[in-house]
Amino acid sequence: MSTKIHSTAVVDPSAELGADCEVGPYCVVGAGVVLGEGSWLQSHVVLMGPSVFGAGNRFYSFCSIGQQTQDLKYSGEPTHLVVGEHNTFREFVTVNRGTSPGARTHVGSHGNFLAYSHIAHDCTVGDRVIFSNNGTIAGHVEVGDHAVVGGLTAVHQFCRIGAHSITGGCSKIVQDVPPFMIADGNPAEVRGLNRVGLERQGFSAETVKVLKEAYRLLYRSSLNLQQAQERMLQELPMVPELERLLGFLNGSQRGITR
Repeated sequence: MSTKIHSTAVVDPSAELGADCEVGPYCVVGAGVVLGEGSWLQSHVVLMGPSVFGAGNRFYSFCSIGQQTQDLKYSGEPTHLVVGEHNTFREFVTVNRGTSPGARTHVGSHGNFLAYSHIAHDCTVGDRVIFSNNGTIAGHVEVGDHAVVGGLTAVHQFCRIGAHSITGGCSKIVQDVPPFMIADGNPAEVRGLNRVGLERQGFSAETVKVLKEAYRLLYRSSLNLQQAQERMLQELPMVPELERLLGFLNGSQRGITR
């Protein structure tokens, strides 16, 4: 198949479209956009650049991807958006480019971004994530692989959402959510280990047991954060997932959700 562009679509001459793309009615593909092969734009989609999109991304009506940052410090310098492959952006999803000269927002592959979700400037979003309806992350937020951002969740700038974690609907996230955990509430609290999610992803029973004990030390004991980490190192098998959790805790700048 060759690329198909509807007669009502507007595609800037500098935009680069790969093979087998489909650009539907009333779409706008702006200057500096590079669109990977097999991408599909339904109708009324706006893609702005400089932005690079991998193969097989799907854009539903009225999403607006690659617009300039909403940060008031921005003064028109070239900034970037890089998106991986095979993502789905549903209706009215918005993703902004970086703020500082040369800065970029990065979105991984195989993500599912439901209606009205928002990714602000300078964010880094991993692979196979799910943003439920109206899930919103502010600038400089990091979202790990396989994380789920619940519907109407709002994440404060510079926070991190750890891999394989999940936030409950209508949650207010103002500190880091560690990997493998469930956070819920306004303000959010960690409610438990994301055991169902881990089982669905094929984690072994032994690994889940280690993470469950790590959760107990962090959240169901009288230990402070440093003491809990020391106990993990002393008492638990150092499986890769525990190593990832400890690395996340040590790298926290805003503190972790308690």
